[in-house]
Amino acid sequence: MANMRKDPFVAFRFEVNLDGLAVAGFSECSGLQWETEIQDYNEGGLNTYVRKFPTRTKQSNLVLKRGIVDRVMWNWYWDLTQGLVQRRTGAVLVYDPSGSTVVMHWEFSDAFPSKWTGPDLNASQNNVAVETLEIVHAGLKRVK
Repeated sequence: MANMRKDPFVAFRFEVNLDGLAVAGFSECSGLQWETEIQDYNEGGLNTYVRKFPTRTKQSNLVLKRGIVDRVMWNWYWDLTQGLVQRRTGAVLVYDPSGSTVVMHWEFSDAFPSKWTGPDLNASQNNVAVETLEIVHAGLKRVK
């Protein structure tokens, strides 16, 4: 019988695509998160627990980090500050350990940058200059 063992997927085999932007790879991607707000209801005569009901579900912003290689991310944010909102679609793909097969795939739409952070510069260190871009979007859809 074949080995049916399934190991967890690795977190370092991923890719982020932004429609219409030729961007380099990202070293970090966070914010793949949904959260449903809960409404407490104190029902009269029921003193053993508080009833809880789901209300609005909201998504977190995506936070992307990468070593600075060009101005593409900066330009997208700069355009926003000048009143030119360019909404984009995108995807986050997670690959198997070999890097050949997509094992998880999320899509997002109506995305635009909401925050750009430049690198921490320190002449006494030899770290890579990393920029961070926070992206607002209209929700994640898990495709795979």
